[in-house]
Amino acid sequence: MIIDITQETHKQIKNRRLAEYAAIYLDIFDGFMEQVAATGIQIDDTDYSQETADRIEQLRQKGAVLRNSDRSIYVNAISPACVACQKGVGSATFITSLQCHRDCYYCFNPNQVEYEYFQQHKVDPAQELVKIGAAGQRVDYLALTGGEPLLHKEEANAFFQTATEIFPEAHKRLYTTGDHANEATLQELQAAGLEEIRFSIRMHDLAKGHRLTFERIALAKQYIPMVMVEMPILPGTLAVMKEVLLELEQLQIHSINLLEFCYPFTQAQAYNERGFTVKKRPFHILYNYWYAGGVPISESELVCLELMDFALEKELTIGVHYCSLENKLTGQNYQQNYGRSLPPTATFSEKDYLLKSAKVFGGDISKALNVFNRNGYRGYQRNQEHRYLEFHVAQIPELVGLNIEVGLSTSTLEMRENELVVRELKVDLVTPESFDIEDI
Repeated sequence: MIIDITQETHKQIKNRRLAEYAAIYLDIFDGFMEQVAATGIQIDDTDYSQETADRIEQLRQKGAVLRNSDRSIYVNAISPACVACQKGVGSATFITSLQCHRDCYYCFNPNQVEYEYFQQHKVDPAQELVKIGAAGQRVDYLALTGGEPLLHKEEANAFFQTATEIFPEAHKRLYTTGDHANEATLQELQAAGLEEIRFSIRMHDLAKGHRLTFERIALAKQYIPMVMVEMPILPGTLAVMKEVLLELEQLQIHSINLLEFCYPFTQAQAYNERGFTVKKRPFHILYNYWYAGGVPISESELVCLELMDFALEKELTIGVHYCSLENKLTGQNYQQNYGRSLPPTATFSEKDYLLKSAKVFGGDISKALNVFNRNGYRGYQRNQEHRYLEFHVAQIPELVGLNIEVGLSTSTLEMRENELVVRELKVDLVTPESFDIEDI
Protein backbone atom coordinates (compact mmCIF):
# COMPACT_ATOMS: atom_id res chain seq x y z
CA MET A 1 0.00 0.00 0.00
CA ILE A 2 1.23 3.48 -0.90
CA ILE A 3 0.23 6.35 1.38
CA ASP A 4 -0.06 9.60 -0.56
CA ILE A 5 1.71 12.16 1.63
CA THR A 6 -0.56 15.18 2.03
CA GLN A 7 -0.95 17.72 4.79
CA GLU A 8 -3.48 15.32 6.33
CA THR A 9 -1.36 12.15 6.14
CA HIS A 10 2.00 13.81 6.88
CA LYS A 11 1.36 13.50 10.61
CA GLN A 12 1.40 9.68 10.26
CA ILE A 13 5.15 9.68 9.53
CA LYS A 14 7.14 8.64 12.59
CA ASN A 15 10.67 9.04 11.16
CA ARG A 16 11.55 12.68 11.79
CA ARG A 17 14.05 12.91 8.92
CA LEU A 18 11.57 11.45 6.44
CA ALA A 19 8.87 13.81 7.71
CA GLU A 20 11.16 16.81 7.19
CA TYR A 21 12.05 15.64 3.70
CA ALA A 22 8.41 15.02 2.73
CA ALA A 23 7.54 18.51 3.97
CA ILE A 24 9.70 19.98 1.19
CA TYR A 25 7.21 18.74 -1.42
CA LEU A 26 4.21 19.73 0.65
CA ASP A 27 5.57 23.27 0.73
CA ILE A 28 6.10 23.20 -3.03
CA PHE A 29 2.51 22.06 -3.53
CA ASP A 30 1.14 24.71 -1.17
CA GLY A 31 3.16 27.35 -3.00
CA PHE A 32 1.68 26.23 -6.30
CA MET A 33 -1.86 26.40 -4.94
CA GLU A 34 -1.16 29.89 -3.61
CA GLN A 35 -0.12 30.92 -7.12
CA VAL A 36 -3.33 29.44 -8.53
CA ALA A 37 -5.42 31.30 -5.95
CA ALA A 38 -3.53 34.52 -6.70
CA THR A 39 -5.04 34.53 -10.19
CA GLY A 40 -8.41 35.16 -8.53
CA ILE A 41 -9.97 31.68 -8.64
CA GLN A 42 -11.37 29.91 -5.58
CA ILE A 43 -10.00 26.56 -4.38
CA ASP A 44 -12.52 23.96 -3.24
CA ASP A 45 -12.35 23.08 0.46
CA THR A 46 -13.67 19.57 -0.18
CA ASP A 47 -11.56 16.69 -1.43
CA TYR A 48 -13.70 14.39 -3.57
CA SER A 49 -10.95 11.85 -4.24
CA GLN A 50 -12.56 9.04 -2.18
CA GLU A 51 -15.99 9.59 -3.75
CA THR A 52 -14.33 9.60 -7.17
CA ALA A 53 -12.49 6.35 -6.44
CA ASP A 54 -15.73 4.72 -5.26
CA ARG A 55 -17.58 5.72 -8.42
CA ILE A 56 -14.76 4.48 -10.63
CA GLU A 57 -14.88 1.13 -8.88
CA GLN A 58 -18.65 0.99 -9.41
CA LEU A 59 -18.13 1.61 -13.14
CA ARG A 60 -15.57 -1.18 -13.21
CA GLN A 61 -18.08 -3.55 -11.63
CA LYS A 62 -20.73 -2.53 -14.17
CA GLY A 63 -18.52 -3.36 -17.13
CA ALA A 64 -16.88 -0.09 -18.13
CA VAL A 65 -13.37 -0.40 -19.53
CA LEU A 66 -10.77 1.24 -17.31
CA ARG A 67 -7.43 2.02 -18.90
CA ASN A 68 -4.27 4.03 -18.31
CA SER A 69 -4.44 3.22 -14.59
CA ASP A 70 -8.07 4.39 -14.38
CA ARG A 71 -7.33 7.80 -15.88
CA SER A 72 -9.39 6.91 -18.96
CA ILE A 73 -12.74 5.09 -18.84
CA TYR A 74 -15.03 4.13 -21.69
CA VAL A 75 -17.99 2.03 -22.74
CA ASN A 76 -18.67 0.61 -26.20
CA ALA A 77 -16.01 2.41 -28.25
CA ILE A 78 -13.02 4.73 -28.12
CA SER A 79 -11.09 6.43 -30.90
CA PRO A 80 -7.80 4.68 -31.74
CA ALA A 81 -6.19 8.11 -31.55
CA CYS A 82 -7.25 8.33 -27.89
CA VAL A 83 -5.62 4.99 -27.20
CA ALA A 84 -2.41 6.19 -28.86
CA CYS A 85 -2.53 9.42 -26.81
CA GLN A 86 -1.68 7.45 -23.67
CA LYS A 87 1.96 7.19 -24.76
CA GLY A 88 2.01 9.78 -27.54
CA VAL A 89 4.31 7.69 -29.70
CA GLY A 90 3.70 8.19 -33.41
CA SER A 91 1.14 10.96 -32.79
CA ALA A 92 1.49 14.49 -34.12
CA THR A 93 -0.89 17.45 -33.97
CA PHE A 94 -0.68 20.55 -36.18
CA ILE A 95 -2.28 23.97 -36.53
CA THR A 96 -2.64 26.51 -39.30
CA SER A 97 -3.24 29.28 -36.75
CA LEU A 98 -4.79 29.81 -33.34
CA GLN A 99 -7.45 32.10 -34.75
CA CYS A 100 -11.01 31.30 -33.70
CA HIS A 101 -14.36 33.04 -34.29
CA ARG A 102 -15.56 32.00 -30.84
CA ASP A 103 -14.49 33.45 -27.49
CA CYS A 104 -14.88 30.65 -24.95
CA TYR A 105 -13.94 31.77 -21.46
CA TYR A 106 -12.41 28.36 -20.73
CA CYS A 107 -10.19 28.21 -23.82
CA PHE A 108 -6.59 27.38 -22.93
CA ASN A 109 -5.08 28.47 -26.25
CA PRO A 110 -3.81 31.73 -24.68
CA ASN A 111 -1.42 29.47 -22.72
CA GLN A 112 0.11 28.15 -25.94
CA VAL A 113 3.61 29.17 -26.92
CA GLU A 114 3.54 32.16 -29.32
CA TYR A 115 -0.22 32.54 -28.95
CA GLU A 116 -0.24 36.20 -29.96
CA TYR A 117 1.86 35.46 -33.04
CA PHE A 118 -0.47 32.70 -34.22
CA GLN A 119 -3.46 34.98 -33.71
CA GLN A 120 -2.11 37.08 -36.55
CA HIS A 121 -0.05 34.67 -38.64
CA LYS A 122 -0.47 31.30 -40.30
CA VAL A 123 1.85 28.39 -40.93
CA ASP A 124 1.59 25.76 -43.64
CA PRO A 125 0.91 22.44 -41.87
CA ALA A 126 1.10 20.54 -45.17
CA GLN A 127 4.71 21.64 -45.61
CA GLU A 128 5.47 20.55 -42.07
CA LEU A 129 4.24 17.09 -43.04
CA VAL A 130 6.55 17.10 -46.05
CA LYS A 131 9.52 17.86 -43.78
CA ILE A 132 8.57 15.14 -41.33
CA GLY A 133 8.16 12.63 -44.11
CA ALA A 134 11.53 13.55 -45.59
CA ALA A 135 13.14 13.05 -42.16
CA GLY A 136 11.72 9.53 -41.95
CA GLN A 137 9.78 10.24 -38.75
CA ARG A 138 7.21 7.64 -37.69
CA VAL A 139 3.66 9.00 -37.78
CA ASP A 140 0.62 6.82 -37.08
CA TYR A 141 -1.88 9.46 -35.94
CA LEU A 142 -2.23 12.94 -37.41
CA ALA A 143 -4.49 15.76 -36.25
CA LEU A 144 -5.31 19.29 -37.35
CA THR A 145 -6.62 21.63 -34.68
CA GLY A 146 -6.60 25.33 -33.86
CA GLY A 147 -8.13 27.75 -33.14
CA GLU A 148 -10.74 26.83 -35.66
CA PRO A 149 -8.97 25.00 -38.51
CA LEU A 150 -11.91 25.44 -40.89
CA LEU A 151 -11.34 29.19 -40.93
CA HIS A 152 -8.55 28.11 -43.30
CA LYS A 153 -10.29 25.54 -45.48
CA GLU A 154 -7.73 25.57 -48.26
CA GLU A 155 -4.93 24.80 -45.85
CA ALA A 156 -7.02 22.13 -44.10
CA ASN A 157 -7.73 20.31 -47.36
CA ALA A 158 -4.10 20.53 -48.40
CA PHE A 159 -3.02 19.15 -45.03
CA PHE A 160 -5.16 16.02 -45.28
CA GLN A 161 -4.35 15.51 -48.95
CA THR A 162 -0.64 15.66 -48.14
CA ALA A 163 -1.11 13.39 -45.12
CA THR A 164 -2.86 10.82 -47.29
CA GLU A 165 -0.05 10.93 -49.84
CA ILE A 166 2.91 10.80 -47.43
CA PHE A 167 1.42 8.77 -44.57
CA PRO A 168 -1.30 6.66 -46.23
CA GLU A 169 -1.64 4.35 -43.21
CA ALA A 170 -1.88 7.13 -40.63
CA HIS A 171 -5.18 7.84 -38.88
CA LYS A 172 -6.22 11.42 -39.71
CA ARG A 173 -8.55 13.57 -37.57
CA LEU A 174 -9.86 17.14 -37.39
CA TYR A 175 -11.09 19.20 -34.42
CA THR A 176 -13.79 21.79 -35.16
CA THR A 177 -16.62 23.79 -33.67
CA GLY A 178 -18.65 22.66 -36.66
CA ASP A 179 -19.75 26.20 -37.51
CA HIS A 180 -17.95 26.06 -40.88
CA ALA A 181 -18.50 22.38 -41.63
CA ASN A 182 -20.98 22.78 -44.47
CA GLU A 183 -21.69 20.10 -47.05
CA ALA A 184 -19.17 21.32 -49.62
CA THR A 185 -16.43 21.47 -46.97
CA LEU A 186 -17.21 17.97 -45.72
CA GLN A 187 -17.15 16.62 -49.26
CA GLU A 188 -13.72 18.14 -49.80
CA LEU A 189 -12.43 16.72 -46.53
CA GLN A 190 -13.76 13.30 -47.45
CA ALA A 191 -11.93 13.47 -50.78
CA ALA A 192 -8.77 14.55 -48.95
CA GLY A 193 -8.84 11.39 -46.82
CA LEU A 194 -10.15 12.66 -43.47
CA GLU A 195 -11.13 9.69 -41.29
CA GLU A 196 -12.25 11.26 -38.03
CA ILE A 197 -13.91 14.57 -37.17
CA ARG A 198 -14.48 15.82 -33.62
CA PHE A 199 -17.15 18.45 -32.96
CA SER A 200 -17.39 20.56 -29.83
CA ILE A 201 -20.68 21.51 -28.16
CA ARG A 202 -20.73 24.56 -25.90
CA MET A 203 -22.97 24.22 -22.88
CA HIS A 204 -23.45 27.98 -22.60
CA ASP A 205 -24.89 28.21 -26.12
CA LEU A 206 -28.65 28.52 -26.49
CA ALA A 207 -30.70 25.58 -27.73
CA LYS A 208 -30.56 27.02 -31.25
CA GLY A 209 -26.77 26.78 -31.20
CA HIS A 210 -26.89 23.19 -30.00
CA ARG A 211 -29.36 22.32 -32.75
CA LEU A 212 -27.05 23.75 -35.42
CA THR A 213 -24.19 21.62 -34.14
CA PHE A 214 -26.36 18.51 -34.11
CA GLU A 215 -27.34 19.23 -37.72
CA ARG A 216 -23.68 19.55 -38.74
CA ILE A 217 -22.90 16.28 -36.94
CA ALA A 218 -25.68 14.53 -38.85
CA LEU A 219 -24.36 15.98 -42.10
CA ALA A 220 -20.80 14.88 -41.33
CA LYS A 221 -21.95 11.29 -40.88
CA GLN A 222 -22.70 11.21 -44.62
CA TYR A 223 -19.07 11.89 -45.51
CA ILE A 224 -16.62 11.15 -42.67
CA PRO A 225 -16.19 7.57 -41.40
CA MET A 226 -15.77 8.43 -37.71
CA VAL A 227 -17.83 11.30 -36.31
CA MET A 228 -17.27 12.25 -32.68
CA VAL A 229 -18.03 14.92 -30.11
CA GLU A 230 -15.37 16.14 -27.68
CA MET A 231 -16.25 18.68 -25.02
CA PRO A 232 -15.39 19.75 -21.47
CA ILE A 233 -18.04 18.82 -18.92
CA LEU A 234 -19.05 21.64 -16.62
CA PRO A 235 -20.26 21.06 -13.05
CA GLY A 236 -24.01 21.44 -12.78
CA THR A 237 -24.72 20.26 -16.33
CA LEU A 238 -25.63 16.64 -15.59
CA ALA A 239 -29.28 16.93 -16.67
CA VAL A 240 -28.61 18.74 -19.93
CA MET A 241 -25.67 16.46 -20.73
CA LYS A 242 -27.90 13.42 -20.36
CA GLU A 243 -30.11 14.96 -23.05
CA VAL A 244 -27.03 15.55 -25.21
CA LEU A 245 -26.04 11.89 -24.90
CA LEU A 246 -29.54 10.78 -25.89
CA GLU A 247 -29.45 13.12 -28.89
CA LEU A 248 -26.07 11.75 -29.98
CA GLU A 249 -27.40 8.23 -29.54
CA GLN A 250 -30.16 9.07 -32.00
CA LEU A 251 -27.56 10.41 -34.42
CA GLN A 252 -25.50 7.23 -33.94
CA ILE A 253 -22.14 8.95 -33.84
CA HIS A 254 -19.04 6.89 -33.14
CA SER A 255 -18.38 8.29 -29.66
CA ILE A 256 -18.13 11.27 -27.34
CA ASN A 257 -15.12 12.29 -25.29
CA LEU A 258 -16.13 13.75 -21.93
CA LEU A 259 -13.23 16.00 -20.93
CA GLU A 260 -12.45 17.06 -17.40
CA PHE A 261 -13.19 20.79 -17.25
CA CYS A 262 -10.17 22.98 -16.49
CA TYR A 263 -9.24 26.49 -15.43
CA PRO A 264 -6.62 27.94 -17.79
CA PHE A 265 -5.30 30.54 -15.28
CA THR A 266 -7.31 33.28 -17.02
CA GLN A 267 -10.91 34.53 -16.88
CA ALA A 268 -11.16 33.98 -13.13
CA GLN A 269 -14.18 36.26 -12.92
CA ALA A 270 -16.12 34.14 -15.41
CA TYR A 271 -15.40 31.04 -13.32
CA ASN A 272 -16.26 32.75 -10.04
CA GLU A 273 -19.56 34.05 -11.44
CA ARG A 274 -20.53 30.47 -12.26
CA GLY A 275 -19.47 29.16 -8.88
CA PHE A 276 -16.64 26.99 -10.23
CA THR A 277 -13.72 26.13 -7.95
CA VAL A 278 -10.41 24.39 -8.56
CA LYS A 279 -9.92 20.86 -7.24
CA LYS A 280 -8.37 20.79 -3.79
CA ARG A 281 -5.75 18.37 -5.15
CA PRO A 282 -5.40 19.21 -8.87
CA PHE A 283 -2.53 16.77 -9.50
CA HIS A 284 -1.13 13.76 -7.70
CA ILE A 285 2.29 14.55 -9.19
CA LEU A 286 2.93 18.27 -9.57
CA TYR A 287 5.03 19.07 -12.63
CA ASN A 288 5.42 21.48 -15.54
CA TYR A 289 3.39 19.53 -18.08
CA TRP A 290 3.38 20.34 -21.79
CA TYR A 291 -0.41 20.18 -21.99
CA ALA A 292 -1.59 23.73 -21.38
CA GLY A 293 -5.13 22.97 -20.25
CA GLY A 294 -4.66 24.41 -16.77
CA VAL A 295 -5.89 22.88 -13.52
CA PRO A 296 -9.03 20.76 -13.14
CA ILE A 297 -12.27 22.21 -11.83
CA SER A 298 -13.85 20.52 -8.84
CA GLU A 299 -16.82 18.17 -9.47
CA SER A 300 -16.40 18.08 -13.26
CA GLU A 301 -14.96 14.58 -12.91
CA LEU A 302 -17.93 13.45 -10.83
CA VAL A 303 -20.38 14.62 -13.51
CA CYS A 304 -18.36 12.76 -16.14
CA LEU A 305 -18.50 9.56 -14.10
CA GLU A 306 -22.26 9.96 -13.56
CA LEU A 307 -22.68 10.31 -17.33
CA MET A 308 -20.69 7.11 -17.82
CA ASP A 309 -23.07 5.40 -15.41
CA PHE A 310 -26.05 6.86 -17.29
CA ALA A 311 -24.72 5.47 -20.58
CA LEU A 312 -24.53 2.01 -19.02
CA GLU A 313 -27.95 2.30 -17.38
CA LYS A 314 -29.62 3.37 -20.65
CA GLU A 315 -27.63 0.79 -22.61
CA LEU A 316 -26.43 3.38 -25.10
CA THR A 317 -24.65 1.96 -28.13
CA ILE A 318 -22.40 4.93 -28.92
CA GLY A 319 -18.97 5.15 -27.35
CA VAL A 320 -18.75 7.26 -24.20
CA HIS A 321 -15.23 8.02 -23.00
CA TYR A 322 -14.15 9.95 -19.92
CA CYS A 323 -10.77 11.58 -20.45
CA SER A 324 -9.36 13.05 -17.24
CA LEU A 325 -6.74 15.77 -17.20
CA GLU A 326 -4.28 13.25 -15.75
CA ASN A 327 -4.94 11.04 -18.78
CA LYS A 328 -3.64 13.78 -21.06
CA LEU A 329 -0.33 13.99 -19.19
CA THR A 330 0.98 10.44 -19.34
CA GLY A 331 2.22 10.77 -22.92
CA GLN A 332 4.75 13.36 -21.81
CA ASN A 333 5.93 11.14 -18.97
CA TYR A 334 6.32 8.19 -21.32
CA GLN A 335 8.29 10.11 -23.92
CA GLN A 336 10.62 11.58 -21.32
CA ASN A 337 11.34 8.38 -19.41
CA TYR A 338 10.72 5.24 -21.43
CA GLY A 339 13.71 3.34 -22.79
CA ARG A 340 16.26 5.59 -21.11
CA SER A 341 19.40 4.60 -19.27
CA LEU A 342 18.48 4.86 -15.60
CA PRO A 343 20.46 5.11 -12.38
CA PRO A 344 20.81 1.73 -10.60
CA THR A 345 18.43 2.92 -7.91
CA ALA A 346 15.58 3.74 -10.31
CA THR A 347 12.90 1.75 -12.11
CA PHE A 348 10.41 2.79 -14.79
CA SER A 349 6.77 2.65 -13.68
CA GLU A 350 4.27 1.14 -16.11
CA LYS A 351 1.46 2.89 -14.24
CA ASP A 352 2.41 6.56 -14.57
CA TYR A 353 5.55 6.29 -16.76
CA LEU A 354 7.66 8.04 -14.13
CA LEU A 355 10.72 6.78 -12.26
CA LYS A 356 10.50 5.20 -8.81
CA SER A 357 13.12 4.61 -6.14
CA ALA A 358 13.16 4.01 -2.38
CA LYS A 359 14.71 6.08 0.40
CA VAL A 360 15.27 5.55 4.11
CA PHE A 361 16.29 8.22 6.56
CA GLY A 362 17.96 8.75 9.93
CA GLY A 363 18.30 5.68 12.13
CA ASP A 364 16.68 3.48 9.46
CA ILE A 365 19.76 3.84 7.25
CA SER A 366 21.95 1.56 9.37
CA LYS A 367 19.18 -1.06 9.57
CA ALA A 368 18.84 -1.11 5.78
CA LEU A 369 22.62 -1.17 5.24
CA ASN A 370 22.99 -4.20 7.50
CA VAL A 371 20.48 -6.12 5.39
CA PHE A 372 21.89 -4.97 2.04
CA ASN A 373 25.47 -5.77 2.98
CA ARG A 374 24.48 -9.18 4.30
CA ASN A 375 22.58 -9.92 1.08
CA GLY A 376 25.37 -8.62 -1.16
CA TYR A 377 23.32 -5.72 -2.56
CA ARG A 378 25.52 -2.74 -3.40
CA GLY A 379 23.29 -0.73 -5.76
CA TYR A 380 22.39 1.88 -3.17
CA GLN A 381 23.53 5.50 -2.99
CA ARG A 382 23.98 7.80 -0.01
CA ASN A 383 22.94 11.44 -0.01
CA GLN A 384 24.77 13.56 2.54
CA GLU A 385 22.79 16.78 2.02
CA HIS A 386 19.43 15.29 3.00
CA ARG A 387 20.91 12.30 4.86
CA TYR A 388 19.12 9.46 3.16
CA LEU A 389 19.99 6.10 1.60
CA GLU A 390 18.46 5.55 -1.86
CA PHE A 391 17.96 2.10 -3.35
CA HIS A 392 15.92 0.11 -5.86
CA VAL A 393 12.27 -0.55 -4.92
CA ALA A 394 12.81 -4.30 -5.41
CA GLN A 395 14.81 -4.22 -2.16
CA ILE A 396 11.96 -2.88 -0.03
CA PRO A 397 10.57 -6.34 0.88
CA GLU A 398 14.01 -7.31 2.22
CA LEU A 399 13.41 -4.86 5.08
CA VAL A 400 10.33 -6.62 6.50
CA GLY A 401 10.32 -6.88 10.27
CA LEU A 402 12.72 -3.99 10.90
CA ASN A 403 10.06 -1.37 11.75
CA ILE A 404 11.24 0.87 8.90
CA GLU A 405 9.38 3.63 7.06
CA VAL A 406 10.35 4.02 3.41
CA GLY A 407 9.98 7.09 1.24
CA LEU A 408 8.77 6.12 -2.24
CA SER A 409 10.37 8.65 -4.56
CA THR A 410 8.82 9.68 -7.89
CA SER A 411 11.08 11.37 -10.44
CA THR A 412 11.34 12.22 -14.11
CA LEU A 413 14.15 12.71 -16.59
CA GLU A 414 14.71 16.23 -17.88
CA MET A 415 17.03 17.61 -20.49
CA ARG A 416 19.23 20.37 -19.07
CA GLU A 417 22.11 21.83 -21.04
CA ASN A 418 22.02 18.85 -23.43
CA GLU A 419 22.21 16.36 -20.57
CA LEU A 420 19.50 14.13 -19.09
CA VAL A 421 19.16 14.65 -15.36
CA VAL A 422 16.86 13.10 -12.77
CA ARG A 423 14.39 15.50 -11.15
CA GLU A 424 12.49 14.30 -8.11
CA LEU A 425 8.83 15.38 -8.03
CA LYS A 426 7.29 13.79 -4.94
CA VAL A 427 7.81 11.35 -2.11
CA ASP A 428 5.15 9.03 -0.67
CA LEU A 429 5.14 6.65 2.30
CA VAL A 430 5.33 2.86 2.24
CA THR A 431 6.29 0.14 4.71
CA PRO A 432 8.09 -3.08 3.78
CA GLU A 433 5.21 -5.09 5.25
CA SER A 434 2.50 -3.53 3.07
CA PHE A 435 4.52 -2.73 -0.05
CA ASP A 436 3.56 -4.43 -3.31
CA ILE A 437 5.80 -3.67 -6.28
CA GLU A 438 2.76 -4.07 -8.56
CA ASP A 439 1.33 -0.89 -7.03
CA ILE A 440 3.95 1.32 -8.61
